[in-house]
Amino acid sequence: MVMIKVSPSMLSADFSRLGEELKRAENAGADWIHIDVMDGMFVPNITIGPSVIKALRPLSKIPFDVHLMIEDPVRYVKDFSDAGADMITVHAESEGNLNDAIKKIRELGRSPGISINPGTPFRTIEEYMDKVDLLLIMTVQPGFGGQAFREECVQKITQARKFIDDNRLNIEIAVDGGINRGTGEICVKAGATVLAAGSALFSLADMAAEIKIWKSFETYRP
Repeated sequence: MVMIKVSPSMLSADFSRLGEELKRAENAGADWIHIDVMDGMFVPNITIGPSVIKALRPLSKIPFDVHLMIEDPVRYVKDFSDAGADMITVHAESEGNLNDAIKKIRELGRSPGISINPGTPFRTIEEYMDKVDLLLIMTVQPGFGGQAFREECVQKITQARKFIDDNRLNIEIAVDGGINRGTGEICVKAGATVLAAGSALFSLADMAAEIKIWKSFETYRP
């Protein structure tokens, strides 16, 4: 049986209380913590860097799922690894050598992931699938939280699920962007195994009950 993982996104946390918000998500039953890193170049926004992750790392043992929305990510892979990232995901659309970035993440003992934007076809990253542990399918255009889920991305989840199953690969399929109870269930039925969500979880006074519901979603059946 496939276990659904829930990864609350710190982008929607109270930035004045990040340590407390991290513990709140962990205590609510989160499996991972999703941390969005934006450089103001790949996307028109700037968030946090390695120093913030390093400060948060001693506060929790929960895996840190670090999503690099930055140009030429190989430049900073070691910094985020040293800061305490467990998984480091790079974008297919970013400048720089993806193979080098993925290889370096693996060499540092971290789990590499690759992410694609809504407008990027899945076929463009098939060559990387045997090199990564995680595929992150963006269900909004990255850069800002609070956007509406793009339903056309569901087909891409189904395509990825079929490719992974046909090739007997052990890869998590994560989705990020506009994820809530309804859209999360749609994604899981299409083949997703990890739900990254911000406002739908951090806006709740107690997210534990919601996380429990999400983990109970019926999984994809080939």
